[in-house]
Amino acid sequence: MPGITREEVAHLARLARLELTDEELEHFAGQLDDIIGAVARVADVAAQDVPPTSHPLPLTNVMREDRVRPSLTARQALAAAPAQEQQRFKVPQILGEE
Repeated sequence: MPGITREEVAHLARLARLELTDEELEHFAGQLDDIIGAVARVADVAAQDVPPTSHPLPLTNVMREDRVRPSLTARQALAAAPAQEQQRFKVPQILGEE
């Protein structure tokens, strides 16, 4: 498989609007070539009997039991608010929606 050329890296840099020096172009060309080679080796090793996974070990959510505990009332929570409306914090509109 042919390696990534300096011109291809320069083209990608232009698309990404990155300004790279000549030294960076040469350096990144080698790095990208190494990355593509590593991905190709992984593809060679992948067996048909191994299902695709996102994690090597199963994930389990650890949740604690919900317990009712004393907390602030709405009035206490809003007491120091600079602005409030209908028992809620009032904040400036930022998205232009109503």
